[in-house]
Amino acid sequence: MLNVLKNRTYRHLIAAQVIALMGTGLATVALALLAYDLAGDRAGLVLGTALTIKMISYVTIAPIASALAETRPRRAWLVSLDVIRAAVALALPFVDQIWQIYVLIFMLQASSAAFTPAFQASIPDVLPDEEDYTNALSLSRLAYDLESLLSPALAAALLTVMAFGTMFFGTALGFIASALLVLSITLPSPKPARQRGIYDRTTRGLRLYLNTPRLRGLLGLSMVASATGAMVIVNTVVLVRSELGLGENMVALVLASFGAGSMLAALALPRLLSHTSDRRVMSAGALLALAALVLLAVQTQLTGLSLPPLLIAWLAIGVGYSTILTPSGRLLRRSAQAEDRPAVFAAQFTLSHGCWLVTYPMAGWLMSRFGTAPALWGLTALGVAGVLYAWHQWPAQDQPEQPNKVAPPPEP
Repeated sequence: MLNVLKNRTYRHLIAAQVIALMGTGLATVALALLAYDLAGDRAGLVLGTALTIKMISYVTIAPIASALAETRPRRAWLVSLDVIRAAVALALPFVDQIWQIYVLIFMLQASSAAFTPAFQASIPDVLPDEEDYTNALSLSRLAYDLESLLSPALAAALLTVMAFGTMFFGTALGFIASALLVLSITLPSPKPARQRGIYDRTTRGLRLYLNTPRLRGLLGLSMVASATGAMVIVNTVVLVRSELGLGENMVALVLASFGAGSMLAALALPRLLSHTSDRRVMSAGALLALAALVLLAVQTQLTGLSLPPLLIAWLAIGVGYSTILTPSGRLLRRSAQAEDRPAVFAAQFTLSHGCWLVTYPMAGWLMSRFGTAPALWGLTALGVAGVLYAWHQWPAQDQPEQPNKVAPPPEP
């Protein structure tokens, strides 16, 4: 897996990703403390609103940004977005009104919605060999998982020697370092064969995506990942603190179980995908995650919730979650010509976050209104619908090396 780091361009890109992720992780902790400082007991409402703003910006901005990026050099585009994110991070320590948090979070997440698909679409251009690209996807997944485990620990250590507002400066430094690393390399910027109108460029990625059977299948599996992941992300603190009556350290342990499962899957996937189809591997991951929800629901109804089954369930969901998401870049790479990849990656970014926009509030509402077991069953039902849709849309006898094409629409 680590052989791909011999490629200098990719090595700088993955380093930029890791540094920016660590900075974002610090900002997440600092933002929670800032919300509490400004809103007190209403901090949860402020953070929930900020999370909703994040998802709305992801869903709405990515296709528009992809259309704008098509006519711009990719390296300059990525660097400029890192600079914007650094500027927003530098402004956050000076916030003294809640509405200012919302405005800055929208700017930060809109920049990320423009940055991430373009960044992801650069990797297959840098690593054209599929085995190398698969290893790169696993490394990227590991970077996300390590960030979720290490950022809280790093934040806790920093808080012993500095005020929380200072961590926003660390976030800004992370984005600046990311910009410098991207600036130090040359990135290909594939151009479309002909000039396209703004409507064509804005909608092309979604039309390509929804016109491709394997990607419609990916959308169904993305719903499984978001349904199972939302149960973990939204409700872990409630399950551990309220249901089990345990302390904050146990919240971290249970979330670490989910992260460990995701990391295990990311390490195993390159070898597994070398001799097993993506559809089979990703379907197995979806079924494993859903089975974990079902078994935990049954155990909760029969004997009540307890810590060991929760840890095992979250570990299994982590494995399934990573098994669904890690190979998704392979499907996107196969399904579009080089010049269309940014648009298709942006479409996946938009549609997958649309799934989260459904499952985040659903997980919280079911848990608060009906309790643990009904929340587990409700999210399982949504995930089963996603699997069935994926199997119906994505044929078992897929032709993996046929990039899809779609005719441009007339300009409105």
